[in-house]
Amino acid sequence: MGNEKLNKLLIGFIILVFCFGLDRLSKIYILNILNNEGQVDFYINQFLNIYLVWNTGIGFGLFSSENTTSYNLFTLIIVLINLVILYFAINETKLKSYFLMIILGGSLGNLFDRLYYRAVPDFIDLNYSGYHWFIFNVADIFITFGIICLILSEFINYKYKDDKNKL
Repeated sequence: MGNEKLNKLLIGFIILVFCFGLDRLSKIYILNILNNEGQVDFYINQFLNIYLVWNTGIGFGLFSSENTTSYNLFTLIIVLINLVILYFAINETKLKSYFLMIILGGSLGNLFDRLYYRAVPDFIDLNYSGYHWFIFNVADIFITFGIICLILSEFINYKYKDDKNKL
C-alpha cells in the first residue's frame, strides 16, 4: 500500500473517530442530565430547545415502530449501508473519501445507539414561530453535512469537467 493511500486512510480514520466521539460525548452528556434530572427539556432561545426523544426509526424518526422484526431489519440495512460507505471511502479520492468518513462517523454513532439502547437519543429541537423541525442529534449533523459536501463536490466536478470539455 502506497504512502499516500495510507495517509488518506489515517486521516479518514481520525475524521471518523472525531465524528463518532463528539456524537458519543454529546449523547452521554444528555443522558447524564436525564439520569440526574429525570428529564431533558431545556429552553435555550426562541429557535433552539434541548428536548430528549428516543427514536426507534431511521433518519428523522421515519418508520418508527415497536415491531422488533422491522427494527432489526432496518438495523441490518444500516449495517450494510455502512459497509458500502466504508468501501467507497477507501476507494474514492481524498476529499470525497473524507466526506464519506464524516457520514460514516455519524452513522456509526447512531448505529451504536440502536444496538446499545435499542433506540437513538435525539435532542436538538430547532423551531421557528411554533414550527418545529424533526428533533435530531450531533450524528445527524455529521451525516447531513457529509451528504451536502458530497453533493456540492459532484456539482463542482461536473461543472469543472463540463468547462474542460468546452475548451
